[in-house]
Amino acid sequence: MKKPATQLPSRQQILDWIAQNPGDPAKRDIARAFGIKGPLKIELKRMLKELETEGAVEKKARRYGRPGELPAVSVLEVTGPDRQGDLFARALEWTGEGEAPRILVTTSRDDPALGAGDRILVRLTSVEGEGHSHTARLIRRIGQGARRILGLFRKTGEGGRILPIDKGETKEWLVGRDATQNARDGELVEAELVGRREAMGLPRARVVARLGDPGAPRAVSLIAIHQHGIPDDFPDDVVMEAERQEPAPLGAREDLRHLPLVTIDPADARDRDDAVLAHADTDKTNPGGHVIWVAIADVAHYVRPQSLLDREARKRGNSTYFPDRVVPMLPDRLSGDLCSLHQGVDRACLAVCMRIDAQGNKISHRFTRGLMRSQASLAYEAVQGAIDGRPDTQTEPLLDPVLRPLYAAYDALKRARAIRQPLELELPERRIILSEEGKVVSVAFKERFDAHKLIEEFMVLANVAAAEELERVKRPLLYRVHEEPSLDKIDALREVAEASGFVLARGQVLKTQHLNNLLRQAEGSDFDELLNLTTLRSMTQAYYDPRNLGHFGLALRSYAHFTSPIRRYSDLIVHRALIAGHGWGDDGLSREDVEVLSETAKQISDTERRSMAAERDTTDRYLAAWLSDRVGAEFTGRISGVQRFGLFVRLDESGADGLIPIRDVGREFFHYDPDSQTLMGADTGLTIGVGQRVTVRLAEAVPVTGGLVLELLSIEDKGLPSGRAARTRKGFARGKGRGFKPREKPASSRKITRKGR
Repeated sequence: MKKPATQLPSRQQILDWIAQNPGDPAKRDIARAFGIKGPLKIELKRMLKELETEGAVEKKARRYGRPGELPAVSVLEVTGPDRQGDLFARALEWTGEGEAPRILVTTSRDDPALGAGDRILVRLTSVEGEGHSHTARLIRRIGQGARRILGLFRKTGEGGRILPIDKGETKEWLVGRDATQNARDGELVEAELVGRREAMGLPRARVVARLGDPGAPRAVSLIAIHQHGIPDDFPDDVVMEAERQEPAPLGAREDLRHLPLVTIDPADARDRDDAVLAHADTDKTNPGGHVIWVAIADVAHYVRPQSLLDREARKRGNSTYFPDRVVPMLPDRLSGDLCSLHQGVDRACLAVCMRIDAQGNKISHRFTRGLMRSQASLAYEAVQGAIDGRPDTQTEPLLDPVLRPLYAAYDALKRARAIRQPLELELPERRIILSEEGKVVSVAFKERFDAHKLIEEFMVLANVAAAEELERVKRPLLYRVHEEPSLDKIDALREVAEASGFVLARGQVLKTQHLNNLLRQAEGSDFDELLNLTTLRSMTQAYYDPRNLGHFGLALRSYAHFTSPIRRYSDLIVHRALIAGHGWGDDGLSREDVEVLSETAKQISDTERRSMAAERDTTDRYLAAWLSDRVGAEFTGRISGVQRFGLFVRLDESGADGLIPIRDVGREFFHYDPDSQTLMGADTGLTIGVGQRVTVRLAEAVPVTGGLVLELLSIEDKGLPSGRAARTRKGFARGKGRGFKPREKPASSRKITRKGR
């Protein structure tokens, strides 16, 4: 134990100790270090006050540090990402001379997404020679930046109001006369919250951007782009860097131009980044086997690590697709030209040659960096038509030498797939057709051919080969990870299945084959789409990670994305890793790439979810526009979700989702049971649950929000019973199950209980 001091340390000793012990020590820390006790503490306090007055030390919330130094644990304000996509912040506690130091914020996959204006508590580490003074590891977010919304401006005598277009935002925002930016009535605007949002009354805001007429042609996708913060304009210097690129020469590449590779894509494909070829294996040791080639555009040749193109692509993470436009990850000079495998044009590629046996099992693979020339740019419909006996002038000469061998290899892959049992979800994809003016012409479900499945199986095989190859050469990569669903979600799926008359077995390690058995039970029944949709909702979201955690949905141990580097940054990382692993050039995975691999994984997982949300919102708005002139019409559908506030219904005709508010669900109070996802009438015992067929009337369709409001007319072709009107019962809450205890449910309508937990 340190003996109590008999005198104070010198001023210089205190200053030296503070400098040697960063982290802003408190007075008690200094006293403990020098053994100061009793009356000497008063003298220490006086000395520290003198040092503070002289500016030798700085007091921050009862702690002392040298002026201009930042506490080890600090509060920062996020300033936003730079051109490379790295996130930076400034210190709110900076009192030194000049501008506050530049601080790099590092986050993990589990941290919340941070935006400009957010206040965060961090632990700082000093760095030198990195272009920033500190790195900050997030402890927690303690405040968010000014909230922004997108909405319709309505002019008033006091200034205006903003009607949010986000379905989750119910309150209007008030705008003062001096904060409208001269926005016109009915104009689409972006607004920012002003001051603290009060618990009572409407929030106040100021207009920060005027976006024009929300009803203008093709405004729907622009709303989503702006609302979700998707960058849709390339900086001039990025465009110039792309324009300077020239086609890659043959050089040291393997010449693959003799191979009859073809691309197979949608008829309206905006880019073509994968080509395929298959033929029978002539090796006598592999009877009935096949050789499959998959060639992918060599984006890495043009987008080099740390270049302007690379930084912009990493920031975007992926391309985003809308019915009327695409927001690409790369400028058109690359995505639509040099990296698109157009027919009859030499193109740089990374290719993999895979041998499979007669049962579809991959027995070997070989990667190469080559130069290819596509023999044909084909559409799924044309390829399937040729196989089905309806070839056209383009596909007829390719039928025997190219197309039939592709399908023969696919037949073998189907045998291996049947044994592996990946999750077999069948959810129809909606196709929204627009006129040249951007108006919805029709909404239909896309046809799905064997040609689609063939390409999918070839791509899965190539992705597996890429992951296994990088593991073999011991190179870091980004895996595509899909973890198995939680027990709670599987229990919820089981309850929906049992309520629909099907069985999902209990008490076993969940495998995709168990889910496939459930889906086969429902196939062809009225519950087919419902069980597919509910199974999808029970799954976890896939993401990118440097760690190999497997892919549950595909039932694969190792899986990476290799086949779409034009539109996914993850695939570009995998290409660079292959280039580095095989010594194919100086444009492989760089040291900087490796150092930020975890951060890149989180960044592109976040941008992928952002794009999915924007695409989903856009589809909802187009469907609402399509249905807006049919308000009052009746539709059939099925209940797809039950919540305390109402029922979600998926309409049969268009696949659109609408809400029946709880106030319109019968003439009685309803008890909500979240376990069984049911509403039960307090008077009649009527139980309403997921999967039931309903007839509804379209009450409201709002294109600008994508919202559909429905009226319930019948359930399972039966009218709604009239319960006792209980509006006068004190303490009752409609549809909320509060203030009363529901009577015992009849045996036929008791809620489904959880067993075997």
